Amino acid sequence: MPEILSLEELRARYGNASGADIFDPEFRKVADQVFGEGDSRQAPYCGVPTLLKAPFRQDASPHFADIDVALLGIPLDLGVTNRPGARFGPRAVRNVERVGPYDHVLRAVPAAHVRVADVGDVPFRSRFDLVSSHEDIEGYVRGLVDAGVVPLSVGGDHSIGLPLLRAVGRDRPVGMIHIDAHCDTSGSFEGCKFHHGGPFRQAVLDGVLDPRRTIQIGIRGNSEYFWEFSYASGMTVIHAEEVEELGIKQVIEKARAVAGDGPTYVSFDVDALDPAFAAGTGTPEVGGLTSAQALGILRGLSGLDIVGGDVVEVAPQYDPTTNTAQIAAQVLFEILCLAAEAITIRASGQIERPR
Repeated sequence: MPEILSLEELRARYGNASGADIFDPEFRKVADQVFGEGDSRQAPYCGVPTLLKAPFRQDASPHFADIDVALLGIPLDLGVTNRPGARFGPRAVRNVERVGPYDHVLRAVPAAHVRVADVGDVPFRSRFDLVSSHEDIEGYVRGLVDAGVVPLSVGGDHSIGLPLLRAVGRDRPVGMIHIDAHCDTSGSFEGCKFHHGGPFRQAVLDGVLDPRRTIQIGIRGNSEYFWEFSYASGMTVIHAEEVEELGIKQVIEKARAVAGDGPTYVSFDVDALDPAFAAGTGTPEVGGLTSAQALGILRGLSGLDIVGGDVVEVAPQYDPTTNTAQIAAQVLFEILCLAAEAITIRASGQIERPR
């Protein structure tokens, strides 16, 4: 606990101190990242918007030098079954002004330990072709993985999960912690298997996702009959009402047990949250998680071997409050904290760096 000062001591220390004069050693490290010299910092509404206000490195491809974690946008919603608009998700999340740099629960300042950059959006050959767009995503993200960079993506509809997992899990299947209203393990419809309701069935069949190391949290709604593959393949499914019954601690314990100590991907669909918290999404389902529950689950994953992640299905035009984009940005920051910690652990030699 910090020392409690008398009034005279408070006056002596803080009477003429500026906002940048911070004396607690832990908080001082954070302030040094923000202020540098003096007490001036950039206004949050100034400058060019980037994901989590990270340095913009659109020119980093194809070598991605001097980057440990790449934040990237994937503005694609050709895979939706109903309401479009998630193509505008990356831009909405970039416009969120105030997230980070400090996570008080994890006591983390990720940018102080790893090199983070916004590398821009995946370049697509065609805005009209879903299959070629998935190929473009896989190729681009595979370049990041081959360079030893951890990819954290902002979508985009959840169909992007398939090419992302193909890129991250090509050399060995990964486990997954999947927070969503829907399992997204259905089959093909109308001759297409690449829609946002089925990426994880195909990822398992492709051998890039380990179903026994996959847990799906927050599931609910009227589509349960589509998710037979989740149970048949050995995925662990926790419905939204079970989160309330079990409590956050037990959900975290289950997620950690399922993921184990192997490479793990985190996929977060904003429709995991009740529409009261995140209305701006294509397939809202009432009865969902609160934002506090979702953040609590994510923070409980500290120490796992996180090798990639995404935040998807932000469709900002359905949310005039901008709450959905705000929550998505905070979720992205939480996943960044987890990824930065995993990189630090790998660098210490306790676990291997992803190939």
